[in-house]
Amino acid sequence: MDDHLKNLTIGTFAKQSGVSVETIRFYQRKKLLNEPAKPYGGIRKYDLTDVKRVKFIKSAQGLGFSLDEVAGLLALEDGTHCAEARSIAQSKLLDVRAKIAELSRLECLLEALTISCTLSEETSISCPLIADLYKD
Repeated sequence: MDDHLKNLTIGTFAKQSGVSVETIRFYQRKKLLNEPAKPYGGIRKYDLTDVKRVKFIKSAQGLGFSLDEVAGLLALEDGTHCAEARSIAQSKLLDVRAKIAELSRLECLLEALTISCTLSEETSISCPLIADLYKD
């Protein structure tokens, strides 16, 4: 391992990981990232393994996994639990599909309301969108 990636200060570690120092500390409080021992009179040092772990966390979050779900995936990080990882991913996929369906429903409603506003601009005093939002 390169020497410059063995003994990283928290600031350099954060920069290498693409996150803030506060994010590093937050991940440590959430037990997603170990806090290295602080030598007497010294400062904590991080390495490439820590950088890779943070990048894993950020990648998983980018796929929509919550921090609790990320913790579950990290528990499987030795790579021998593919069926469990697949199950977690399939559950997330179902959630994403449900969100897409809800967003599609909202898109249709908003589209219909904006069309009704456009059509009523010359014929009505009351805006259909505003009127519809006042409905129970």
